[in-house]
Amino acid sequence: MPPHPVFEKVLQRQLGQDVRVIQGTSPLRLSTGQRYYAKIGSAAEKDQYIGEAESLKAIDSAAPGLAPKLLACGVIDPETKERDSDLGRPYFLSEYKDIGSLTPSAAKVLAKRLASELHAYSSSNGFGFHVPTYCGRTRQDNGWFQSWSECFDALIGGLVDKLKAQGGHDALCKQVEEVRRRIIPALLEPLDIQPVLLHGDLWSGNVGIDRSTGEPIIFDPSSYFGHNEADLAIGRMFGGIPDSFYTTYHEYLPKSEPQDQYDLRQDLYQLYHYLNHTVLFGGGYAGSARQKMDRLLRKVPGSQ
Repeated sequence: MPPHPVFEKVLQRQLGQDVRVIQGTSPLRLSTGQRYYAKIGSAAEKDQYIGEAESLKAIDSAAPGLAPKLLACGVIDPETKERDSDLGRPYFLSEYKDIGSLTPSAAKVLAKRLASELHAYSSSNGFGFHVPTYCGRTRQDNGWFQSWSECFDALIGGLVDKLKAQGGHDALCKQVEEVRRRIIPALLEPLDIQPVLLHGDLWSGNVGIDRSTGEPIIFDPSSYFGHNEADLAIGRMFGGIPDSFYTTYHEYLPKSEPQDQYDLRQDLYQLYHYLNHTVLFGGGYAGSARQKMDRLLRKVPGSQ
């Protein structure tokens, strides 16, 4: 497939010289052999592209080299269009990484970098993010909140709105509202934490190693500033992240107080992803969400 002219123009600006793209599908390849990750979306995907780009920029500020470096993100205009139908379509260009599976040794390095760099990078604006980000295809309508309980409640509330719009989830949504009323305040309001930068979707499919260096890489972020422990939950749900990751992580960043509620907080943060997967895929994920809520409503002190 021939390259779209927008990428040659962007790379010429980035590199300060004329370039020739000889392969237009990702990875995009220059005549010099250098490769980049490039994609063009539909006009409706503009906010999703911006969310990913802003997430990568924030991660690069917090932990340089931990994620592919963003080179450009924008919208095709009359100067860069190939055809009229291109106008308004978003484009994205970043470093290309040849990614392999996360090894146990790289998992330890990743754990240290998350604990000491990414999850040490705090916001002066509070909890949230300055643009919407997307967890999978689900839009997270971020804003800024003074407390973590408010921020997380808003994230859960966004999923409830989407489930109600889909229909057929009345009982599930009713139980989620009970969790919002009882569990979120009980578990999250007592926390004394800073809003730190999260990847937002840190499951095993979004982590790996750079095959050229063996160093860990994270990608496809849906970032916001929140409780560091929220980044740990989804990796336990879908497997693939070695146990050494969690052990090493807490050597550098201990569990938040009260530590005896750590597992319950993990259940609450996993609930978010089970609800999101119900939005995206339906099926058995609703049952998994209900199991988490049953446990929380049974186990959290004062929530009966």
